[in-house]
Amino acid sequence: MSRINVVTLETANAEQKALLEAIQSQLGMVPNFLKVFANSPVALRAFLGLHGVANEGSLDAATRERIALALAQQNACEYCLSAHTAIGRKAGLTGDEISANRAGTSQDAKAAIAVKFARSLVEHSGDVTSAEIAEARAAGYSDADLVEIITHVGMNVLTNILGKASRLEIDFPKVALNAAP
Repeated sequence: MSRINVVTLETANAEQKALLEAIQSQLGMVPNFLKVFANSPVALRAFLGLHGVANEGSLDAATRERIALALAQQNACEYCLSAHTAIGRKAGLTGDEISANRAGTSQDAKAAIAVKFARSLVEHSGDVTSAEIAEARAAGYSDADLVEIITHVGMNVLTNILGKASRLEIDFPKVALNAAP
């Protein structure tokens, strides 16, 4: 049971209900982490806005999911690991790729650099080395791409913290932190 209220359509006020209905119409469901975000409509709108903008960037869906999987594992968020395993599979990631992502790498050489950079950002609270930035550039990532990776790290750390702090009920096929995908 979640330690923070899960807002449902039945318990929502008018503003919360409008946001939840919009999410339902787009996704066909409202994931529990968004129901927790709905406690603060301003926080939910901020997250949805950032998420929408970040998904319009140059990073492809598979790389975004690789980063999310690596950080969910690194930050020990079982909710996020379960969610991004399901979403990653829809983005075309195989079981072996998901395992590699959870281990902090990728079977795709360029994506492996993005995943490694993302994990380093978290591990070092953003204080990455010039060599790490040079490695990402050498792999073909532009400064815009680096900022997008940083943005995705921020979004994922936010959702990892929310998932862990609230102890959300997992509403995706459950993936244990210590289990193979």
